Amino acid sequence: MAVSSLSFASPKLQILQAFTPNPTFKASSSHQSTTPSINKKQIFQVGVGILAASIVASAPLNADATRIEYYATTAEPTCEFNYVRSGLGYCDIAVGSGQEAPYNQLVNIHYTARFADGIVFDSSYKRGRALTMRLGMGKVIKGLDQGILGGEGVPPMHVGGNRKLQIPPHLAYGPEPAGCFSGDCNIPGNATLKSEAQAQLDPPRIRLNEDREVTVP
Repeated sequence: MAVSSLSFASPKLQILQAFTPNPTFKASSSHQSTTPSINKKQIFQVGVGILAASIVASAPLNADATRIEYYATTAEPTCEFNYVRSGLGYCDIAVGSGQEAPYNQLVNIHYTARFADGIVFDSSYKRGRALTMRLGMGKVIKGLDQGILGGEGVPPMHVGGNRKLQIPPHLAYGPEPAGCFSGDCNIPGNATLKSEAQAQLDPPRIRLNEDREVTVP
């Protein structure tokens, strides 16, 4: 089956944070507004069928945010997992030749979250809204940070790459159920998550403001 990928169309964004197992969710939001120069701005697009998070709040598109797009596949690509000491499994279907995934930078993402058996339990596509998150700062589950940014034996992803991840429970949501609302939990305790990730470079859109300074929306 072919990979199915959806395009990013400037939807309303939300903020994705690491989940703390608790039946009551706390929403938070952040907003920054800066004018980066064009030589410092690249739009980095990563497709990852992974991880979900569940704490969201409305937020505007951030001009400094790197764009990341998550996608789901109808059939998993085959490759042999390499397991590192942390228990994270990864395999590169294709190794990218572009820049590394950005550390401590905001990213605008679409995602599909699924269990090890392929069942989807959350998707920004279904809601029609992208999310904003920051990699490497504990804002997402540890397995996603390590799987994309690299570390502890995992090489960092590069633009143009395609990577599968298998995230054990202690690098995901742990032994307690997560994503709970009114007593119903979307994610059971000790859940293992799997994903396919693809990184692509998307050229920035350029415009001039009233002072004819170049900005990237």
